[in-house]
Amino acid sequence: MKLIGLTGSIATGKSTVAKMFKEFGFYIIDADEIAHFVYKKGEGAYFDIINAFGERILNESQEIDRRKLGSLVINDKKKLSMLESIVHPAVEHKRLEILEKIKKRDPNAFIIHDIPLLFEKKLQPLFDCVIVVYVPPKMQVKRLMDRDNITEKEALKKVSLQLSIEEKKKLADIVIDNSKNLMETRNQVENIAKRVKSGELC
Repeated sequence: MKLIGLTGSIATGKSTVAKMFKEFGFYIIDADEIAHFVYKKGEGAYFDIINAFGERILNESQEIDRRKLGSLVINDKKKLSMLESIVHPAVEHKRLEILEKIKKRDPNAFIIHDIPLLFEKKLQPLFDCVIVVYVPPKMQVKRLMDRDNITEKEALKKVSLQLSIEEKKKLADIVIDNSKNLMETRNQVENIAKRVKSGELC
């Protein structure tokens, strides 16, 4: 079994690359998907988040409104850190649960862990190798502006909440350049997938 960390920064295309690896027979454990799950009413972090931030973050269905919550933490590092201290342990608990299920089903599995804050949380030791999905910073900001329909200032603020993509590139074992077209990215993923499965990488 191989455990591979996949990361990048906001709007670099990490989720797109994860889907490509899935097509080549890799299992995907998606930290963002798990995070959405632990926010749900009655799950993982739900009550702890409400206790920390109050009922103003709930919508009419009593679910956590992540936009409301996001607006509270984006300009306040202390509040962001508090939120992360609640959510990340819940996400990690669920991640390990999913990992155990895959292990039982397929002991020789190749498993990609899609984790946005992999380096920020110093999770490298958990993996046989770490892949970073890279685009140049200017392209990252432009893609984020287009994707979220936000201003350059807002995009730069979001980008600044994570370790820079240039720093992540330096820390990577493998880099996938996602700055060109999807076919180019897919070719890189296919090549890496083959080399990982053959034992040449990771």
